[in-house]
Amino acid sequence: MRNIKIEKVTLNIGTGEPGLKLENAIYLLKKITNAQPVECASKKRIPTWGVRPGLVIGCKVTIRKKEAEELLKRLFIASEKKLSSKKFDNNGNFSFGVAEYIDIPGMEYDPKVGIIGLEAAVTLERPGFRIKKRKVHKAKIPTRTKITKKDAMDFIKEKFGVEII
Repeated sequence: MRNIKIEKVTLNIGTGEPGLKLENAIYLLKKITNAQPVECASKKRIPTWGVRPGLVIGCKVTIRKKEAEELLKRLFIASEKKLSSKKFDNNGNFSFGVAEYIDIPGMEYDPKVGIIGLEAAVTLERPGFRIKKRKVHKAKIPTRTKITKKDAMDFIKEKFGVEII
């Protein structure tokens, strides 16, 4: 019951504007993951950037189960198997960025897309985390079951051989 596992990996590309950049980002995420990305709309108005509520300015895709682990291995290679300890939060989740998609193994430069970076957010869980999501008799996760920052860092070091700086 103490085993940590990967619940999901979410890849995100924020373009800041709709149009060709967004279409290229959607194409790129589809090419990396073989899954259909969804568009993300803004919720706030930021006049200086020309952003209004409901404007589609990014895209994301969520990968779960075995595919998530395989994708994460490729993403760690792109980030040179190094992560800062600042990338981990107190709940055991972490996120990191990949500056250029061509660093990911198996990806080749596409002149149509150009150079785009992306962010990866990884959510970890233990058996028993379902109690916070279930419909009947929801409950908080007990402190002894929660994943700490240290637990998450140890899991990543052991499972993927990533150096924590």
